[in-house]
This record gives sequence, C-alpha cells and structure tokens, in this order.
Amino acid sequence: MTGRLAINRLRDRAPLDGTAVDRFLTRHGSPIIEGERATFLWRGEADAAQVRHRVVGLPDPLPMKRLPETDLWAVTTVLPGGSRVEYQVEIRRGHLHEQFNDPLNPRLAHSPLGSSSVCASLGYQVPEWVRFDPEARPGTLVEQSLRSKALRREQRFHVYLPARFNRALRYPLLVVHDGTDYLNFAAMKTVLDNLIHRLDVDPLVAVFVPPGDRLREYPNHAPHARFIARELVPHLLERLPLVDSPEARCLMGSSFGGIASLSTAVRYPGFFGSLLLQSASLVFTDIGFEHGGGPAFDPVVKFVNRYRSRPTAVVDRIYQSCGVYEPLITPNRSMVPVFRQTGMQVRYIEARDGHNWENWRDRLGDGLSWLFPGPQKFVYE
Repeated sequence: MTGRLAINRLRDRAPLDGTAVDRFLTRHGSPIIEGERATFLWRGEADAAQVRHRVVGLPDPLPMKRLPETDLWAVTTVLPGGSRVEYQVEIRRGHLHEQFNDPLNPRLAHSPLGSSSVCASLGYQVPEWVRFDPEARPGTLVEQSLRSKALRREQRFHVYLPARFNRALRYPLLVVHDGTDYLNFAAMKTVLDNLIHRLDVDPLVAVFVPPGDRLREYPNHAPHARFIARELVPHLLERLPLVDSPEARCLMGSSFGGIASLSTAVRYPGFFGSLLLQSASLVFTDIGFEHGGGPAFDPVVKFVNRYRSRPTAVVDRIYQSCGVYEPLITPNRSMVPVFRQTGMQVRYIEARDGHNWENWRDRLGDGLSWLFPGPQKFVYE
C-alpha cells in the first residue's frame, strides 16, 4: 500500500476534536492494517498505554503515544503478510495497571488461560474447513473412561467416530494429547467432520485424552507412556474396529503434548507409525544446563538432550509445525535434521503465528491430510 498511514493523516489534521476521532474509529476500527504496517489504537484517559503480546522479534510491550489534545493512543509496527498475532492493551493510571482485550476490536481468540484480541495482517485467512459446514455429516463424540493401573486413577476421554461409522470396516486411530483443549479451542471435531466429508482425510477414529497433572505426566513420564501404549490402545482395539498395525496409529500434541507424544513413541518404538507435533517443547542445551525455561522444563531438556545424543527412528513419519513468532521456533527448526537423519520422513511447516490454539488449528488440515490421506490414497498394511 502506498501513501501515508491513516493515523498520520489524522495526526496532521488540526484542530482535532472528539467528533473527528469518532469518525476515524468508525471508519477504521482497530487495528488498522495497511500493507505490512499494523496500527494499534486505544481510546481513554490514562498516564500510559501499551500493547502486550508474545511475538518474538517485537519489543514487548509496544508503547503507545497519545495524539495531542485527544484521548486516542496509537502505535504502529511492522507485520508481514499472512501474520496472525494475539495481543491485549495495558494501561497505567498512577500506580495501577490494567490489562484487557482491545475494546475497539471484536475479534477474539480463546484458550484455557482466557481470551485475547486478534490482529490478522493481509494474506491471513481462517481456513474454510474450520467453519461449520451444514453439508458435512457430523461424526459423534462419546465420553468414556478407563481405570488405569499405570496412572493409578480413572482416566476419562472422548472417542470420535466418523460419520457413517461402520463396524464392518477398519479405521486408523489418532490419539490426541490435551484432547479437551483441542475440542474446545481448536474446533477439532468440526475440522475432522469437514476434512473427512471433503475426502481430504481418511475416515478415522480419534481419542481425545485430557491430562491429569500435565507438567508432571507429559515430559517423558513412564506411567503416562505405559497408559497410552499398553492400556488405552489395547482397550480401544478390543472395542472398536481399528486397523491393528503401527502404520494406522498416530500420536499428536502441542507444546508439552508434543513432548508427551514423542517421548511415548521413544519408549515404545515402532508401536505408532506417525507423530503430529505442533509447537512441541523441544527445548535442549548444547552445553551446560541453563535452558531458561524454569524447573518445569528440566525433565523436557533432559529427555531431548538424551534423544539428540542418540537419535533413533521411532515412527515412520512426523508432521511438525511451529510458529515463527514463538520462542520454540529455534529448537523446532533444529530438531528437523535430527529426526531426518534417523530415516524418518518429516514434513515441517512454519506459520507467521505464535504459541496458541488457532495456530495449531490452522495447521490441522495440512497435517492430517498428509498423515491420513483421503480414501484410496493410502493403504494401511
């Protein structure tokens, strides 16, 4: 886009009054996207205002400046095409700080930690297969539970059965870590319904498993791996018409759930045929022990360091994705050649996004269609 930024044209108008600001906000809203520039706005009385975000490479916070003789605050930054950023506004009045979603922006993203405002640059679009399609026959979700000896508790989970489920057929199996969050924040049932309806993904059975103590059980926890491989999968094989071969079994997860998927596959090599890793917490150290992630990452780093020292092929294929705006981009990039040198086939995708559920949602179409190609495109042994 050529020409001066809208906020600069407003700034040059004199005198400014509330009516002019009203008209400007009605016309442009917030944020204003102009080429590779994004202008964030907030209106109100405060001693300071700023934009908070988690984009690696941008200063955090981004301090906003008040337009003279108005109550409008603004800051402009570079945002490359195809980018998607989650953010909030923070203001200070005296010693009091307040952080909240952008009141000028109706677009929100949700997560277990709450909601955030969303800024999408030119070129970003929500994939069409994310939205509800009335023509797509819906699969069913069935809540079940299993008494786990490994975990010493009752473990609840949801089983997804595809539309037209037929017990005379055999289906591949997808095991999803952080399963409840994938259903609630990544629209994964709708995604599966749509992808299967469009013949992009083979009809499959998916089991959505929520964690117990996530920070303890997900980073290379032997009881968790034993539950998945020796209790959950056999339990499902007994009750559902599943293809009983590694090629038809996939483990997936994001962040710590990615570590849970990889470490389970490492503990039971050859039992699963594929992994779908999204922004996996593949933190490691080349020298020393300082990794900067805090005590929760100690078992993660120990596991990844050990795997990097002696990498082995634990599955046939890995779909791996990460956002370029998150701190985990460097370790994820670094692990791609480590995985490939073992002979595992790796499809690695980066997105101009961060460590969040909509980033992981948007990669599901590419990942699932690669691992579970539509009918007649892939034969399970």
